[in-house]
Amino acid sequence: MTDSVLMAEMTWPEFEARVAAGAPVFLPVGATEQHGPHLPLGVDVFLPSHVAASVAAEVGGIVAPCIPYGYKSQPRSGGGQAFPGTTSLSAHTLSLVIKDVVHDLGLHGARRFVILNGHFENAWPAVEGLDLGIRELRRDGIDGVTALRLEYWDFVKRETLDRLFPDGFPGTDLEHASLLETSLMLAIRPDLVRMDRIPNDGPADFPTYDRTPVWPDRVPPSGVLARAQGSTAEKGQWLLDDHVPLIAAAVRAEFGL
Repeated sequence: MTDSVLMAEMTWPEFEARVAAGAPVFLPVGATEQHGPHLPLGVDVFLPSHVAASVAAEVGGIVAPCIPYGYKSQPRSGGGQAFPGTTSLSAHTLSLVIKDVVHDLGLHGARRFVILNGHFENAWPAVEGLDLGIRELRRDGIDGVTALRLEYWDFVKRETLDRLFPDGFPGTDLEHASLLETSLMLAIRPDLVRMDRIPNDGPADFPTYDRTPVWPDRVPPSGVLARAQGSTAEKGQWLLDDHVPLIAAAVRAEFGL
């Protein structure tokens, strides 16, 4: 019997036994999106998958395969759709994918879910998808489902942010491909980080509204919205040392583990 928390590495009897025992099922929801010239397109898959696996190991959970495509990249939080490699879903499609996954997992015994988001723009499509999935389970006579939906970056202590940004935190939306994500990737996948390619064309300067068509010159050419200079694996570990125990505590509290 495998000790892995990854659903993809379990046999079906192992999965069945674990959900029957009440294991929460984590569903990371990511994106395939540009993250500047120094980070890979899969940042929003690698980070939530790592956090989900780390938390699941703490609470006896299962991690379903990450959904690798997210809602469309927006200029003010992801640089936008124009960058090559950014491959996205419509909000409706993403919601339906989450709905179907939650519904099927529920049919196979899961009653505790954690939708763990790794892409800023996914937030509301994920809310809708989870709601639709639970509605379908109720329609099929399955009640007693409890679900959490969260962004891993919200689980960080104020003192950690002050330590990382002594001149003031620019905000999660502008931290796209910047200090936080670069440091986290240095902590978990340093082989995929090209420190010598960190650009110096930001930070972005956006108004407090969106515009269609999008501005051709508001997004830095690199796609990096703030500053990635000064990123280190140590700083990434500071973040993980907050993310994992704080999310685990929330899961234990809400599921009575």
